Amino acid sequence: MQLYVKNSSIITLPKIKDNRDGNLIIANSLKEIPFEIKRVYYINQLENSVSVRGKHAHKDCEQVIFCINGSFLLGLDDGTTQQKILMNQDNVGVLLGKMLWHTMEDFSPGCVLLVLASDYYDESDYIRDYEEFIKLSAKT
Repeated sequence: MQLYVKNSSIITLPKIKDNRDGNLIIANSLKEIPFEIKRVYYINQLENSVSVRGKHAHKDCEQVIFCINGSFLLGLDDGTTQQKILMNQDNVGVLLGKMLWHTMEDFSPGCVLLVLASDYYDESDYIRDYEEFIKLSAKT
């Protein structure tokens, strides 16, 4: 997987096969995750495979998004370049940096998204209008 959009990167977490059963996947603040984690949330029971989630950017908050079960299509847009990434590896995530428009769609049955965020929820940090995002991203 290679990213072409600005303000993003691939985050690969250590995945340890437990000989007893299962896998152990580890995410440490300021180590594998390049910021202090202040908020963790997940999205599940995505029954409508044609719904589109996200559709926003953040002014300051950074996030890392993982697909810990199933798959989905992550859309990224830095205001100039757009890219779609198939998310289907439980230990490989994408850093959603500042000023990066993102969408999630094409959810498989049983899909679960996990997000680690650098800050607490703050509605004023969101850019929910795409035209406003384009104007602001041209200034950065």
